[in-house]
Formats: sequence, C-alpha cells, structure tokens
Amino acid sequence: MTGLKKVKKKRRVWLIVIVGTMLATATALIGYGLRDGINYFRAPAQVAEDPPPENEVFRIGGLVEEGSLVRGQGETITFRVTDGAASIPVIYTGVLPDLFREGEGMVGTGRLVGGVFRATEILAKHDETYMPKEVIDALKEQGVYVDPGS
Repeated sequence: MTGLKKVKKKRRVWLIVIVGTMLATATALIGYGLRDGINYFRAPAQVAEDPPPENEVFRIGGLVEEGSLVRGQGETITFRVTDGAASIPVIYTGVLPDLFREGEGMVGTGRLVGGVFRATEILAKHDETYMPKEVIDALKEQGVYVDPGS
C-alpha cells in the first residue's frame, strides 16, 4: 500500500512541475509579444527631470502651451507640451486631430531625441470634458488642473 502512495505523490509532483513550467513559458511568451506594445506614460516634468534613453518609445501628455504652436513646411508641426512645472518641445509630421489646439489636452507617442520629443502619433481630447486620466493626474500633481465638475 505504501508503494501506491509513493507513486501517486510522484505523479502529483510531476504534474505540478509540468503545469508550473507551462505557466512560466506562457507568461514569458506573452511578455515577449507585448514588449513593443507597452508604452509608459510620462508627464513633461518627469521627462525634464529624468530624460528616458533615445531608443525608448513612451507617451507624454499635458496641455499644448499657449503661443507655442508653429506650423512648418508641409505637415510638420512644432509645439510645446506642459504640465505647469516643465515644458517639452514636440515635433510632429502628420495631420493633427481636429480638436488639437493651444491650451487643450493632448497625448503623444514617440521618442525623446536631443531634448525634443519626436511624436509618431498625437491624440487630442475627443470632447470638451474628456482628458486622459494620466494627464489629469500629472496636471493635478503640479496644481494646474481644476476639475470642471467642481
């Protein structure tokens, strides 16, 4: 009878080892697949204080600084994004969203190259009351944002 218990115990241990290995492999594959799809959000003050490496793609958000929007040749646009504590220059080539304007909230995806954020995508708020949570949190942290519902 003790021999049968040893066999059952051995099977359970092997089953746990196999399931654990499968879970670890699945987690590693998911992480590998998502590595390029994860973009961390940073506020302008965070970028100014601790600039990320030039090869890191991240999102930056805040308000488009008043008087900073300059339309260049063709579809190239430059402006500054601010959270009240710091201001980061942005350059973008492409068509901006219709609701993009100075003093309004925006989120951009891209890289910081030579102190300038080179955006590959620009998003603007989609109505008069919406702003991404990360942008609101960053602006509140700097004492710039007042909730319109208050």
